Amino acid sequence: MNVTITPGRLAGTITPPPSKSQAHRALIAACLARGVDQVENLADSKDIQATRRCMEALVASSENQILLDCGESGSTLRFLIPVALALRGGGRFTGQGRLMERPQTPYFDLFDEKGIFYDQKDGVLTVKGVLTPGRYALPGNVSSQFVTGLLYALPLLEGDSEIVLTTELESRGYVDMTLDVLKKFGLQIPETANGFAVPGGQRYRPHPVTVEADWSQAGFWYAARALGNPVDVTGLDPNSAQGDRVIGDHFIQLSQPGDVEIDVSGCPDLVPPLAIMAALRQGTTRLVNAARLRIKESDRLAAVTEELNKLGAQVEEHPDSLTVSGVDGLRGGTADAHNDHRIAMMLAIAATRADGPVTITGAESVRKSYPNFWEDYQALGGMLQVSDL
Repeated sequence: MNVTITPGRLAGTITPPPSKSQAHRALIAACLARGVDQVENLADSKDIQATRRCMEALVASSENQILLDCGESGSTLRFLIPVALALRGGGRFTGQGRLMERPQTPYFDLFDEKGIFYDQKDGVLTVKGVLTPGRYALPGNVSSQFVTGLLYALPLLEGDSEIVLTTELESRGYVDMTLDVLKKFGLQIPETANGFAVPGGQRYRPHPVTVEADWSQAGFWYAARALGNPVDVTGLDPNSAQGDRVIGDHFIQLSQPGDVEIDVSGCPDLVPPLAIMAALRQGTTRLVNAARLRIKESDRLAAVTEELNKLGAQVEEHPDSLTVSGVDGLRGGTADAHNDHRIAMMLAIAATRADGPVTITGAESVRKSYPNFWEDYQALGGMLQVSDL
């Protein structure tokens, strides 16, 4: 699907969709507690559909090596690998897009140590074995998703376990969100000096949860505001466990002229909206510690650089960072979403400051996390035309 945007200011009030990150976590806990109907305010995005589909299959099926289609959701895949081992001794996992290319090395290293079988070929990952209580050491600077997967699975085992982080934990906010959800569902997981103590023999207990509005998606509307669009973002919890609530602070920071450096290791999903804010401000902005963005739905560092530069921005790509030199405006043209929802939304916001129409190819990719993005964009006054490929 192509979307062609006629440049113009957006204006009005917007509430972002429910948090995808929180919804994943609540759905998994609710299914383990057999109380999935108690999770309210769920967005029907493709990623959340994947988690619901896989969890319902895990708790309902009697097949040990069930095939779980995770779509394009890295959270679904990484959260559920250890859960499947704990519940039924493993499973088979598949997906679309770049999902099955994304590395699972921290799990594989643990599986080698614990004697758990794994094999990946023809787009299917098979894991099989007994997840036993004990010590689980893994790096904290690869992805917090591996930590979250173990935090869900280890309490189900009969004995006590320990998660030991061998490097500093990045994206700490996502683990905090996991712990917050687990606590609501009755689990106790004390923090230690270098990780987490996980008592075994715990049970998930049903608990009503209303999923909060998404600070990650709010980032694009904050970006719109930074670019001169009078958009008010409402419905967000300032005390949320979502780490991406830092977008409010970064919005203030990037609204001022001058050179700025932002460490995005704890908020990698905010790089696309931060990049478009940086592209049209006075000064140079460095977005650093961003290497993990190369293994998202796209190589997001390359995609941000390539597509914003097509529209006249000045973005320089480095191995683990971006340097963005502000310009006064952007030009129209055609840009590609790289099958990446966050690249598509970044380009939509960029179009508000272009001097001619902007056509975004692959615009349907927003369905992964924000199915109603284009409707919300139009509700704020955005002028767009949709055409099929």
